[in-house]
Amino acid sequence: MDRRDFFKHLGRKTSEKAIEHVEQRVAQKASHWIRPPFAIDELEFLLACTRCDKCIEACPHNVIFGLPARRGAEVVNTPAMDLLNHGCHLCDDWPCVTACEPDALQRPVQDGNDVALPKMAKVDIDISICLPYMGPDCGACDGSCPVPEAMRWSDFKPRIDPEKCTGCGLCREACIVEPKAIQIGSLTPV
Repeated sequence: MDRRDFFKHLGRKTSEKAIEHVEQRVAQKASHWIRPPFAIDELEFLLACTRCDKCIEACPHNVIFGLPARRGAEVVNTPAMDLLNHGCHLCDDWPCVTACEPDALQRPVQDGNDVALPKMAKVDIDISICLPYMGPDCGACDGSCPVPEAMRWSDFKPRIDPEKCTGCGLCREACIVEPKAIQIGSLTPV
């Protein structure tokens, strides 16, 4: 390897490591929020999003909000979902996605058809506070899930199928206990 090739190789490796470091840092921060449906990968999302608020304004259920400045300058006013208090209604026409002109939210197409529902968050049931697991009947979340077979009932107790669940949070919104028995978390690991 001559001197020129050595420096090209060194520059390429340094750039790769720098990008890898930035991606890890961005992913770690992203574990603290949930992006709207069909959001592209976080680093690409931050580069594409113009913070125009059109997706926020388009959401008919007021689930999407702009991240506050305390989360960092690189993410301030970018859209996130308030799934702790509201559920995403998985609107048929996806107004938030349609409103996104820079394509930070983009519905993928396969073979000319729209793909399945987006995976937005992970959902778990805290059986230590879910009423049916403690003895009394409840069923407040029964019928709240818009995704067939994502929430199943066995022995009058709800169970979440993580393969089918989109993480929309409608079951959490329906939950009547405080604190909520249904936990919502980011898909991005901490």
